[in-house]
Amino acid sequence: MRMWMVDPKIMCQKHLCGEHVECHMMVGAIEAEIAVTGYATNNLMELDSLQMRHDRLAAEMTSRGYNHKSPLLVNEDLLAVLPERYFVRVDVDASLRDLLSRCEKCRKRFEEFTQVHKTACVLEFS
Repeated sequence: MRMWMVDPKIMCQKHLCGEHVECHMMVGAIEAEIAVTGYATNNLMELDSLQMRHDRLAAEMTSRGYNHKSPLLVNEDLLAVLPERYFVRVDVDASLRDLLSRCEKCRKRFEEFTQVHKTACVLEFS
């Protein structure tokens, strides 16, 4: 399980839907009282961002026309009893580098996305 925490717009279908499923898996693991220490110690998750992240991924899935029918409701009371060491931050820059080195489709989407935004910035300030 992993939360990439990069902008969902740059993610290919496989990584977008994969991270979405992993949000559900993370909640299921916590509810089943399965230790997620390894994910925390390797900075692969942000438990306090889980709800927001799921919702951003679901919104991107919907914007692409995917059929999202799996809402997620993170039980904040359940998170409140977890050890503080579980609440870490994902290094988004390192995560982005890792994702782009692994996936040609994400790399292509990233290049297209950044090109569009560079053009928009140039036009805005011209």
